[in-house]
Amino acid sequence: MSFRLNLREPWIVGGYLAKWLAIAAPIGIAIGSAVALFLWALERATETRWAHPDLFYALPLGGLGIGLMYHLFGRSVESGNNLIIDQIHEPNGGVPARMAPLVLIGTVATHLFGGSAGREGTAVQMGGSLASQLGRWLKLTGTDSRTLLMAGVAAGFGAVFGTPLAGAVFAMEVLAIGRMSYESLVPCLAAAIVGDCTVRAWGIGHSHYYIASFLTSGIHLSQSPLSWLLMLKVVIAALAFGAASILFAEIAHSLHRVFATLIPWPVMRPVVGGVVLIGMVYLLGTRDYLGLGTNPDPATPHAVTIQSCFAAGGATWWSWWWKLVFTAVTLSSGFKGGEVTPLFFIGAALGNSMGRMMGAPVDLFAGLGFVAVFAGATNTPLACTIMGLELFLPGTSGLLDSGFGIYLAVACFVAYLFSGHSGIYLSQRIGTPKFDSPNVLPETPLRVQRQLRGIVHASSVRNGSKLQPTTSLTDQESEPMSHEPQVGAHEIGQLRIFLTPRERRTKGFRGMFGKPLYQEIIHAAKQGGLMNAIAHRMHFGYSGQGRIEHDKHEIPNENLTLCVELVGTRPDLETFCQKHAELLQKKMIVYEKMERWEIGMVVASGENPAPDEEAA
Repeated sequence: MSFRLNLREPWIVGGYLAKWLAIAAPIGIAIGSAVALFLWALERATETRWAHPDLFYALPLGGLGIGLMYHLFGRSVESGNNLIIDQIHEPNGGVPARMAPLVLIGTVATHLFGGSAGREGTAVQMGGSLASQLGRWLKLTGTDSRTLLMAGVAAGFGAVFGTPLAGAVFAMEVLAIGRMSYESLVPCLAAAIVGDCTVRAWGIGHSHYYIASFLTSGIHLSQSPLSWLLMLKVVIAALAFGAASILFAEIAHSLHRVFATLIPWPVMRPVVGGVVLIGMVYLLGTRDYLGLGTNPDPATPHAVTIQSCFAAGGATWWSWWWKLVFTAVTLSSGFKGGEVTPLFFIGAALGNSMGRMMGAPVDLFAGLGFVAVFAGATNTPLACTIMGLELFLPGTSGLLDSGFGIYLAVACFVAYLFSGHSGIYLSQRIGTPKFDSPNVLPETPLRVQRQLRGIVHASSVRNGSKLQPTTSLTDQESEPMSHEPQVGAHEIGQLRIFLTPRERRTKGFRGMFGKPLYQEIIHAAKQGGLMNAIAHRMHFGYSGQGRIEHDKHEIPNENLTLCVELVGTRPDLETFCQKHAELLQKKMIVYEKMERWEIGMVVASGENPAPDEEAA
């Protein structure tokens, strides 16, 4: 047996650890301190709203202030968490430092006036912004910049909930469905632990949750490791949790598009959203679904909250639905905050209803729903399982011995699987699809997958089937194949914009230092989620009855017509033109209806189709 000692690898690993511990510690302290400030301000804002209930009627004015602030100073950071995920996937200048103060002020203002929002998004955005700024100071590029950004996400998430292990895993798991980025494990874990310790050092506490009845229900490891009847009920509830996560994501995305379409000026969207929320409160006659929902207003001690959902009479049958709608309206209209704490509320309230319906321990099912709906909406089942263990085990001695960890994992993983390829983060990519389907494209963002799903659905409704078969590509005399290639066609649109390479938004001397207009259009298309955007240079021609120009080869002719092609659905292209009218005004723009062809394998005639190919 030969034994070879390689001393180089330990030195490399040691240097890697020393480097990232030296970087992760200060960034964890900075982000933990920022999160502590945010949590303190959030608590003061909530107490102020409780002390002055009439502040709720100023919600539209608060929305106007938030809208103006982002319109004037924050257009580059409006996409929030999606911007951070995009920058991790494809580093391009980092996350602007202004994101941190803007989202902190916007979220505190949202809660001061009663908007239904969370805090995870704010903590993650502050973490990403501060980490990106440190990366610029250290002149980090490439992989190091990506790793530092992930560490910032881990620190923000772990610090805001007091769950450092879940924060580290979340930062690695949220980037791509079905794929973990283990190369950043140590920096993420170190930053999350330091961030959480910093928050605690500032004297900021976190909410505690207890599952007491599960321990007194006679289910003990010494007697029975698992109750299969209870396991069946958990699986059924997990299907409902997955469905709720789909419902939340789709309603939130659809409402965002409705607000953007009906109200072109973004400043007015939160104003209208505030008016809608006031009307909903009058309709229901309760304010239980405003704010975080973690603790009750002292004036209404019997209000529905996350804490109350752990008791049998602590929620109504439809509390989960109303919290879902209030949160979707708040965030889709332009108010700031996160989705996770409202998802905790939705899951706990739905778990409360499922537990009562099936005669199961209510607080157990509230706890399972608490994390499982979050798992389905963010496609992070492992992080949510760890979060459940971090949140519930410290407060309930012996809970792990009762088999809780197994029920927790089953609930999170089944909800994740059942939620399909949907989610609240549209920049999240499909690393490994959850199931095989010709309509699920690996390595595509959920934004694109959602558009493709809409195209396929529209084509199904119009044509009565998913794929329109054409002549088989195999010769009739060849041996029969079990599967034959087929071509499916889906309607799509193409926009052609004609301009010159020299054109810029700002004219004169100042414009010389700005980006060419065609580059601005393509960057805007990327942020808007259009499928394709490319620019073509011409060799000879004219546009708009102008002069005929030709390429001068050695010195490019900046007056020669250039064509920018944008590909997407017609509604997306119309929304893009409305949103960026300033860039496109007085340009020659041509729209053409086209077909996107999809090459798929369908079962040859005479065989039974597979379930995937049978579905529309």
